[in-house]
Amino acid sequence: MGLDVLIVDDSAAIRKILHRVLIQTDIPLGTVLEAGDGVEAIERLKRSKVDLVLSDINMPNMDGIQLLTHIRENPNWKSIPVVMITTEGSQQKVLEAVDLGAAGYVRKPFTADQIKEKLAGLV
Repeated sequence: MGLDVLIVDDSAAIRKILHRVLIQTDIPLGTVLEAGDGVEAIERLKRSKVDLVLSDINMPNMDGIQLLTHIRENPNWKSIPVVMITTEGSQQKVLEAVDLGAAGYVRKPFTADQIKEKLAGLV
Protein backbone atom coordinates (compact mmCIF):
# COMPACT_ATOMS: atom_id res chain seq x y z
CA MET A 1 0.00 0.00 0.00
CA GLY A 2 1.51 3.30 -1.07
CA LEU A 3 1.72 6.60 0.72
CA ASP A 4 -1.07 9.06 -0.16
CA VAL A 5 0.46 12.55 -0.34
CA LEU A 6 -0.98 16.05 -0.64
CA ILE A 7 1.39 18.62 -2.17
CA VAL A 8 0.39 22.24 -1.42
CA ASP A 9 2.16 25.07 -3.25
CA ASP A 10 0.92 28.08 -5.21
CA SER A 11 3.42 27.25 -7.97
CA ALA A 12 2.26 24.45 -10.30
CA ALA A 13 5.89 23.99 -11.37
CA ILE A 14 7.02 23.37 -7.77
CA ARG A 15 4.14 20.91 -7.26
CA LYS A 16 5.27 18.95 -10.35
CA ILE A 17 8.91 19.03 -9.23
CA LEU A 18 7.95 17.76 -5.77
CA HIS A 19 5.90 14.97 -7.34
CA ARG A 20 8.89 13.92 -9.48
CA VAL A 21 11.20 14.14 -6.45
CA LEU A 22 8.84 11.89 -4.45
CA ILE A 23 9.02 9.30 -7.23
CA GLN A 24 12.85 9.51 -7.15
CA THR A 25 12.92 8.79 -3.40
CA ASP A 26 11.71 5.20 -4.02
CA ILE A 27 9.12 5.63 -1.28
CA PRO A 28 6.05 3.59 -2.34
CA LEU A 29 3.47 6.16 -3.43
CA GLY A 30 -0.28 5.83 -3.60
CA THR A 31 -2.33 8.81 -4.70
CA VAL A 32 -0.55 12.16 -5.02
CA LEU A 33 -2.96 15.09 -4.75
CA GLU A 34 -2.17 18.74 -5.38
CA ALA A 35 -3.53 22.04 -4.07
CA GLY A 36 -2.60 25.61 -4.95
CA ASP A 37 -3.17 27.05 -1.47
CA GLY A 38 -4.40 26.16 2.00
CA VAL A 39 -8.08 26.67 1.14
CA GLU A 40 -7.82 24.16 -1.71
CA ALA A 41 -5.82 21.81 0.53
CA ILE A 42 -8.58 21.78 3.16
CA GLU A 43 -11.08 20.80 0.43
CA ARG A 44 -8.78 17.95 -0.69
CA LEU A 45 -8.41 16.76 2.91
CA LYS A 46 -12.19 16.71 3.37
CA ARG A 47 -12.59 14.43 0.33
CA SER A 48 -9.53 12.16 0.46
CA LYS A 49 -7.45 10.17 2.93
CA VAL A 50 -3.93 11.56 3.09
CA ASP A 51 -0.89 10.09 4.87
CA LEU A 52 1.45 13.07 4.40
CA VAL A 53 1.21 16.78 3.55
CA LEU A 54 4.07 18.70 1.92
CA SER A 55 3.21 22.40 2.12
CA ASP A 56 4.78 25.66 1.10
CA ILE A 57 4.68 28.35 3.79
CA ASN A 58 4.08 31.44 1.62
CA MET A 59 0.83 31.14 -0.39
CA PRO A 60 -2.15 33.38 -1.14
CA ASN A 61 -5.61 32.93 0.47
CA MET A 62 -4.39 30.61 3.26
CA ASP A 63 -0.68 30.21 3.88
CA GLY A 64 1.09 27.10 5.15
CA ILE A 65 1.06 28.23 8.78
CA GLN A 66 -2.72 28.75 8.68
CA LEU A 67 -3.15 25.39 6.91
CA LEU A 68 -1.02 23.64 9.53
CA THR A 69 -3.13 25.23 12.29
CA HIS A 70 -6.35 23.92 10.65
CA ILE A 71 -4.86 20.43 10.25
CA ARG A 72 -3.72 20.27 13.88
CA GLU A 73 -7.13 21.50 15.14
CA ASN A 74 -9.10 18.83 13.22
CA PRO A 75 -9.31 15.51 15.11
CA ASN A 76 -9.44 13.57 11.81
CA TRP A 77 -6.24 15.17 10.48
CA LYS A 78 -4.14 16.10 13.51
CA SER A 79 -1.92 13.01 13.24
CA ILE A 80 -1.03 13.60 9.57
CA PRO A 81 2.67 14.53 9.28
CA VAL A 82 3.13 17.95 7.66
CA VAL A 83 6.51 18.87 6.18
CA MET A 84 6.96 22.52 5.27
CA ILE A 85 8.71 23.37 2.01
CA THR A 86 9.98 26.93 2.14
CA THR A 87 12.09 29.67 0.65
CA GLU A 88 11.49 31.50 3.90
CA GLY A 89 14.62 33.43 4.80
CA SER A 90 13.31 34.17 8.25
CA GLN A 91 13.75 31.42 10.82
CA GLN A 92 10.69 32.91 12.57
CA LYS A 93 8.12 31.31 10.21
CA VAL A 94 9.95 27.97 10.22
CA LEU A 95 10.12 27.96 14.03
CA GLU A 96 6.44 28.89 14.20
CA ALA A 97 5.59 25.92 11.95
CA VAL A 98 7.65 23.55 14.10
CA ASP A 99 5.98 24.94 17.25
CA LEU A 100 2.59 24.27 15.66
CA GLY A 101 3.51 20.64 15.03
CA ALA A 102 5.17 20.51 11.63
CA ALA A 103 7.13 17.27 11.24
CA GLY A 104 10.00 19.25 9.75
CA TYR A 105 10.93 21.50 6.88
CA VAL A 106 12.98 21.56 3.69
CA ARG A 107 14.30 24.71 2.07
CA LYS A 108 13.94 25.43 -1.63
CA PRO A 109 15.79 24.58 -3.77
CA PHE A 110 15.75 20.98 -2.54
CA THR A 111 17.13 17.67 -3.77
CA ALA A 112 15.54 14.22 -3.86
CA ASP A 113 18.01 13.17 -1.16
CA GLN A 114 16.91 16.00 1.15
CA ILE A 115 13.24 15.05 0.71
CA LYS A 116 14.00 11.35 1.21
CA GLU A 117 16.01 12.11 4.35
CA LYS A 118 13.22 14.30 5.78
CA LEU A 119 10.58 11.64 5.08
CA ALA A 120 12.67 8.71 6.33
CA GLY A 121 11.46 8.99 9.90
CA LEU A 122 7.87 9.70 8.92
CA VAL A 123 6.96 6.90 6.50
